[in-house]
Amino acid sequence: MKVHLFESEPWAKAAWHQTGTRLESMWVEGLLALDNLAGSEKAEIISSDVSLLKPAVLEPFKQLKLIAVRSTGVDRIDLAFCQAHNITVCNVPAYAENAVAEHAFALLLALGRHLCEAVQHTRRLDFSWAGMQGFELRGKILAVIGTGAIGRRVAMIARGFDMEVVAVDSFSDEPWAAANKITYLTLDEALCRADVVSLHVPGMPETRHLLSAERFKLMKKGVVIINTARGDVVDAQALLEALASGKVAGAGLDVLPEENDLLEEDFRLRVLERGGDDCTTQLTNHLLLQHPRVLVTPHCAFFTKEATSRLMQVTVNNIEAFIKGEPINIVT
Repeated sequence: MKVHLFESEPWAKAAWHQTGTRLESMWVEGLLALDNLAGSEKAEIISSDVSLLKPAVLEPFKQLKLIAVRSTGVDRIDLAFCQAHNITVCNVPAYAENAVAEHAFALLLALGRHLCEAVQHTRRLDFSWAGMQGFELRGKILAVIGTGAIGRRVAMIARGFDMEVVAVDSFSDEPWAAANKITYLTLDEALCRADVVSLHVPGMPETRHLLSAERFKLMKKGVVIINTARGDVVDAQALLEALASGKVAGAGLDVLPEENDLLEEDFRLRVLERGGDDCTTQLTNHLLLQHPRVLVTPHCAFFTKEATSRLMQVTVNNIEAFIKGEPINIVT
């Protein structure tokens, strides 16, 4: 079976070929969308990363048997549609826990020591310390929201900085927490105590706007928010208001709500013409992108040589196992 791979960026192609796979492949530039099927309608196996796979996009694939998503999260795929049409979905679990956890701390350290501003100053030959006073991590309380593989790695890095760690998860692991001097609390309890909040939960209806206006009110004045999970986990408008009031001192975001829409200029224009919630979301995103106390990176927390190598190797393994009739890492 030929594999049709969308979002054919150079790094993805390179990582694919480095696996040494003999799978027949066809790479398609750009996101998987109705106007970019590239003759793939008869494909039995497709692979994508950040494409939004709604029923309208999947309908043309009448022979589709497998979606091998190149990510851990599957919130961009309509799983109910796949199940109803006997389409297997495989993901890549726990391939980037180190990369994402380290990126979370890169954002935190950059915010805490004003690194971006400091570099800009010195490039202008301005060596003054005005506005450069930061804060230390030692002794601060970090709330890790979600203690899957990434959340646990974040917690362990925090312990290395001598931070106090409190954790929130629907399925608490008390032996792990006790061994590492970490305390599980309810979400509201953790937010009340935290100096830093780091989000590591999947995107799903239950986690949408987990950090809402009401939850921001619970937090200490001057809290720092780090989000390397999904954009919708944070109510972006509420975050802007919390930044304006000083409740939130700064935010490090690797994700934004509806971030795919930012990639397509023609879509942005259609959003502005249409108005409504879509327009509000994108205007809010642009305000966050320009905010002096917000650092936004382009959903690249996973993007290390090591993680991308693991990502593509497991993707290849998933496809080869499916072809052999022994599928692995099945989501649905």
